[in-house]
Amino acid sequence: MRPGAAIADAQSVKTAANVPERAQGIDAGKRIKGRKRHIVTDMLGLVLAVIVTAASVSDTAGGRALVDRIAADHPSVAALLVDNGYRVSVAQHAHAAGIDLVVTPKPGQAKGFEPTPRWPVERTFGWFIQHRRLARDYETLPERSAAHIHWAMIDLMSRRLSGRTELSWRPPVETDKSA
Repeated sequence: MRPGAAIADAQSVKTAANVPERAQGIDAGKRIKGRKRHIVTDMLGLVLAVIVTAASVSDTAGGRALVDRIAADHPSVAALLVDNGYRVSVAQHAHAAGIDLVVTPKPGQAKGFEPTPRWPVERTFGWFIQHRRLARDYETLPERSAAHIHWAMIDLMSRRLSGRTELSWRPPVETDKSA
């Protein structure tokens, strides 16, 4: 099945002490020193593309790189949903690649949780945190960080297909059969 629409977003994450300074940056908006994960997911939240950069790289620059990656790897994607962080230059870049960029506004002033069309990409970031290796970026190379994200998604899809519910890094719980 080929996706017709996708969702893009970025997440800043802190880095460990072993990550070289040249591979890090500071996300001034979130006050995080580390790296930024730019991802594109399908409407189910499954990752289609990942780019890992220094946290100082803007969403606009990451967005243009994501558009290039999606246009090359997933030509069936005709619409890309984004938030307000992506500027006009990303929209122009997407239009040139044959992709409609749809900016989805933040939810209204309603109290409590209000789902938006971009909810699947936010949920995907939550899935990353279930893999303790992705809670912080420990890798010296950004390419290795992207590989860990792909491994986490492979684990997630494998668990769904096999029907397993426990996380793979937790030991199995022993049950007392004498009681």
